[in-house]
Amino acid sequence: MKKKFSLSSVVRLITVSLLFLFAGSAIAQQDLELAEYYYENGRFEEARLYYDKIYKTNKTNKVYSNYLNTLIALNDFEEAEKLVKKKIKTENEDGVAYVQMGDLYNKFNKKEEARSQFNKAVDACIPTRNNVLRLASEFTKINEYEYALKVYEKGKKDGKDGYSYSYEISSMQGSLGQYDLMIESMLDLLLESPNYMQTVQNTFDRTLQIQENEANMELLKGKLLKRVQKYPENIEYAEMLTWIYLQKKEFGMAFIQASALDKRLNETGFRILNLGDLAANSKDYTAAAKAYQYIIDKGPANEYYFVARTEKLRVVSQQLAERPGIDVAAYTALAADYQTTIDQLGKNVETATMIKDLAHIYAFYINESYKAISLLREAIDLPGVYGKVQAVCKLELGDVLVFKGEIWDASLLYSQVELDFKEDPLGAEAKYRNARISYYVGDFEWAQGQLDALKASTTKLISNDAIDLSLLITDNFNMDTITAPMQMYARADLLFFQNKFDDSLLSLDSLFKEYPDHSLTDEVYMLKASIFMKKGNHLEALAYYDKVLQFHTTDITADDALFKSAEIQERIILDTAKAMQLYEKLITEYPGSLYVIEARKRFRALRGDSIE
Repeated sequence: MKKKFSLSSVVRLITVSLLFLFAGSAIAQQDLELAEYYYENGRFEEARLYYDKIYKTNKTNKVYSNYLNTLIALNDFEEAEKLVKKKIKTENEDGVAYVQMGDLYNKFNKKEEARSQFNKAVDACIPTRNNVLRLASEFTKINEYEYALKVYEKGKKDGKDGYSYSYEISSMQGSLGQYDLMIESMLDLLLESPNYMQTVQNTFDRTLQIQENEANMELLKGKLLKRVQKYPENIEYAEMLTWIYLQKKEFGMAFIQASALDKRLNETGFRILNLGDLAANSKDYTAAAKAYQYIIDKGPANEYYFVARTEKLRVVSQQLAERPGIDVAAYTALAADYQTTIDQLGKNVETATMIKDLAHIYAFYINESYKAISLLREAIDLPGVYGKVQAVCKLELGDVLVFKGEIWDASLLYSQVELDFKEDPLGAEAKYRNARISYYVGDFEWAQGQLDALKASTTKLISNDAIDLSLLITDNFNMDTITAPMQMYARADLLFFQNKFDDSLLSLDSLFKEYPDHSLTDEVYMLKASIFMKKGNHLEALAYYDKVLQFHTTDITADDALFKSAEIQERIILDTAKAMQLYEKLITEYPGSLYVIEARKRFRALRGDSIE
């Protein structure tokens, strides 16, 4: 007679079974957490006690990997080998377990056995893309680049989907130092997939270190030139060659390539404009001017025409400003070019900044202040002129008035800008220029108060010039009991601003004669150096900078003298080695200097590093 079970009995039975199931699951989870805890903390003996049990029922990749690493950490080669062999028997369609076995042999210094396993892995790989990528990744993880390369080559040769593996192959060749082959593979990739341009450039920069390694740069350039000749219709190779020239800062050669591309593709000149900007930033003014002129020659209908005309004028102006002395004839020619451009484009909101630049040339280089003032007032009153552009023109007009000696009229203009742009860098600049006027007329306490207010508001708004003036007053007026030396120096500084160089020198010589041991001595040397640079005598200027570096190494002017000496060596004397030496000295001996960032940038540029 069969025993009958009530419904309640069945429910109780199921409930008890579930409780046992959940309890077992909870215990298993707790064991796993403890195993992982001991593993992560390097307590491998305790971890093994749990993994020995866990792996019987839980063979996930993570558990397997942790268990294997635990056995290796405990130097239990036999158990580790058994574990991997079981893995090979059960799941090794893609050859990954052979890689793990080879890695195990390597860790126990069994090199021949390791190579055998790695070769088995390559042989076992079914050349589908997923299998190839996964197996090669396993080899890469353990730095077996040669075998990863073999896997990729097998995929390329035997794969059915036509995927070339050019990028992967070239990356492995680079890791193995096979730069010749790597370049060829990368250029093949570019031929197959032009959208890889940025990736290829980044790889060349990173792997070949072309900025530091001239041999690799020349190897790449040589191979690229051959490709350009072999595939003259290929745009990507021509673009890559342009990029190479830009990395080498050979802007003239880059222009030849870029202009050819511009014509072939019937472009508007955007790549030429970018090249011009790069050349200008690197002080290759000749190449920059050529690039801008190329766009100008496209005619007024071109969308970059206005920008190119503006930038070309600015480049010529920068080039003149960096030369020692004031070449009045060159500036007169430049002013005529500015005037022609403005006449053609018209006086409007778009040309207001150009008008301001022309006014600056008239006032400070050709000594025609009346023309400068007239132009600036026109620019300020232009219908629809942007507020900030108008403010910049007012600041320039204020400077011209100071130049003419009408300093209180200038102060009113500065005050207007300061009031209109209280929370803007323009307002801070206006405040500084007003403080500079107080300094010029000998009201040092007021000037210092204005500068202190600037520093208190935000250091981001105060210019380096404002900081320098503040330090000058603090070091040479606040600590002195007499005001005459500072007044004489400030007068000389004003005369320098007004291009009255001989009068400025006389004032400085009087200061030296009356106060030979004053703390202003280093500042006097610095101002004299600036005067001689304006007079076109860079060697005399260099001599005064050397005096500062010889006798005033701990004064606030030392880093300034060092930086300016380096500039003269770099850009006028063209002694790169000496310039690098001075920039490096500034970086190492004056780490808190405001010039450090720029000095480091120029040092790296002279050394050939890539500058972002």
